[in-house]
Amino acid sequence: MKDAQNNPNGYNEEEFLKEESIYYASQWQLIWWKFRRHKLAIVGGIVLFLLYILAIFCEFLAPYSPATRFEGYQNAPPVKIHFFENGRFRGPFIYGLERELNTKTFQWEFKEDNTKKYPVKFFSKGEPYKLWGMFNSDKHLFTVDGHPLFLFGSDNMGRCLFSRSLYGARISLSIGLVGVFLSFVLGIVIGGVSGYYGGTVDIYIQRIIEFLSSIPTIPLWMALSAALPKDWPVIKTYFAITIILSIVGWTGLARVVRGKLLALREEDYTMAARLAGASEWRIIMRHLLPSFTSHLIVSITLSIPGMILGETSLSFLGLGMQPPAVSWGVLLQDAQNIAAVALYPWKLLPSIFVILTVLCFNFLGDGLRDAADPYAR
Repeated sequence: MKDAQNNPNGYNEEEFLKEESIYYASQWQLIWWKFRRHKLAIVGGIVLFLLYILAIFCEFLAPYSPATRFEGYQNAPPVKIHFFENGRFRGPFIYGLERELNTKTFQWEFKEDNTKKYPVKFFSKGEPYKLWGMFNSDKHLFTVDGHPLFLFGSDNMGRCLFSRSLYGARISLSIGLVGVFLSFVLGIVIGGVSGYYGGTVDIYIQRIIEFLSSIPTIPLWMALSAALPKDWPVIKTYFAITIILSIVGWTGLARVVRGKLLALREEDYTMAARLAGASEWRIIMRHLLPSFTSHLIVSITLSIPGMILGETSLSFLGLGMQPPAVSWGVLLQDAQNIAAVALYPWKLLPSIFVILTVLCFNFLGDGLRDAADPYAR
């Protein structure tokens, strides 16, 4: 009788406790419970975590540096990893590549030489490098002695595309984070001022946002990128491209922040903070912005793939990062020629990283967007 009074709906004890815990959970607990039900978002988050690990430790994970050339192996195809020989397990190994001239097409072609076998070694010595520019080492995750290991093939200068793709991830993935951070700061500050103060300030800021939003994004990026000096060092070009990508990116977030603050500035707790003597900056940062933090996180997550695609597009067109810098867009410059793609289709393999990154960010953003409103069914 007592259980029936405490559990009037007739649930078993486990279901009853689970439903009851919802009423005592915090906002962030509810968001997490709903987010983890979105399987694609979980998978996207895990894949993105692994991609950023690849970018952070690319010196150790890549078998070669991005500038290492192998004479006689220009435009070599991806090598096959073999585990069995004559039906017996031999461990991972590759066969050597032989180059010969095709007398019909006058193109160099490669084929496996089954008489030459090279084992794949793990955690072995290879080319020396400086991890993050600070720690000297020559250990690599995997290497092959006596023969190049081209998992993605090589480019027209005999450089390993797999190694260059890992190094390129560092620029392409970080430029999205840095660009969105700049857009986030501009959007929060300008949108916060516009929404909180309103009046003439709001009118002028909104006209500026409307003007920037009316300019086509890609032509604006191209015009500003084309104005950059070609002799700038890599670091200077990197930050210049990041600022260019952020010029328009902050307008959407500023409008979101403005709309939220216009609604929240008249709430009772805002008036109470004002009467208690809190400064206007403190009211915005400590009372208003935290009330829709989840929506800001979603906006940031969905903005990152746009930044990555922007850098890739500009570099692909020759207006973004320039060699010797390595990014995914720079690597895809070799795939501009249809004839080159037809003869060497593996030059498109770096695009897999771009597609995978954008898809995973979109999956993660969709999951966060659904979880941002945990009370919706």
